[in-house]
Amino acid sequence: MTRRFNFCAGPAALPQPVLEIARDDMLDWHGTGLSLMEMSHRSPEVVGVAQAAEQSLRRLLSIPDDYAVLFMQGGASTQFASVPLNLAADGGAVEYVNTGQWSKKAIAEAKRYADVNVVASSEDTNFSTIPAFTNWDVRSGSHYLHYTPNETIGGVEFFWTPDVAMPLVADMSSTILSRPIDISNFGVIYAGAQKNIGPAGLTLVIVRRDLLGQASDLCPAMLNWKVADENDSMYNTPPTFALYLAGLVFKWLEDQGGLPAMEILNRRKAEKLYAAIDSSDFYANPVELESRSLMNVPFTLADADLDKAFLQQAEAAGLLNLKGHRSVGGMRASIYNAVSEDAVDALISFMRDFEASNG
Repeated sequence: MTRRFNFCAGPAALPQPVLEIARDDMLDWHGTGLSLMEMSHRSPEVVGVAQAAEQSLRRLLSIPDDYAVLFMQGGASTQFASVPLNLAADGGAVEYVNTGQWSKKAIAEAKRYADVNVVASSEDTNFSTIPAFTNWDVRSGSHYLHYTPNETIGGVEFFWTPDVAMPLVADMSSTILSRPIDISNFGVIYAGAQKNIGPAGLTLVIVRRDLLGQASDLCPAMLNWKVADENDSMYNTPPTFALYLAGLVFKWLEDQGGLPAMEILNRRKAEKLYAAIDSSDFYANPVELESRSLMNVPFTLADADLDKAFLQQAEAAGLLNLKGHRSVGGMRASIYNAVSEDAVDALISFMRDFEASNG
């Protein structure tokens, strides 16, 4: 079977070795005579899978013991409400940075529960830049500051960490595990799984333990981080198969050399693709140079009337899911960890051929 190259922003490509292990385990997990999907989440087998996944993740990210690792449900979008409900019980002041569509959604949800101050916004540049930190209007004494280190839709990424005198909360859905980070800089990190972690249905939350136990009385038990921590992420039945696959992805990442090795590969992939775009008058990327995402690369054609033909011919060439988000248009190549360098090379070759035929 020939697999095609998947550039989807999420659910995204999974490593082929992981899929092959899951295939072989599907009917009989480790000689038990059952699929892991059929086992009780309270069973020693599933509990062991969850524990192994957590320990692998802790090694990858060097997560200190004073941080809880939670495997939750509902996608990162559920955390848009969970963050203020867990950290701003009095409905008080919270700070948000607006750098794209996912920031905007987080801000809109937080306004239901807290007094939101947008400290900076790049909406006036159509989210193609990151506002200079010196211009941020941060109130003192707020419960936390929230930002989105990588905007999946706009392809804008922070390569620096805001230094603020309050807990820093980050939606890392589309950048986590792509390169090393210093966990100690953050109060809370959350991420939907369906980009660099595993299949959709699982959400990772990493929270400093001193921030647990502050939730509003209105916070549902299913959104309460302390409840999740006290129940080892099994207050209710977790998405066991998604957790199993995430554990396989974490092990695969360790086998690749961990996050330092992934950063080298990811930078090389991104640099190749941006170079191909920049060297041509036929393609363009709208993002300021220093803020271009390593994971999500939007680009446009000089003649938008050619978009449909580009996508059709790309799919025929085995290059899938390159259509840009409906709010932006054009194209977008998401080149997460599991998207190989061969896939990026194939895309660049196709882009050159398409330009030669249509330029």
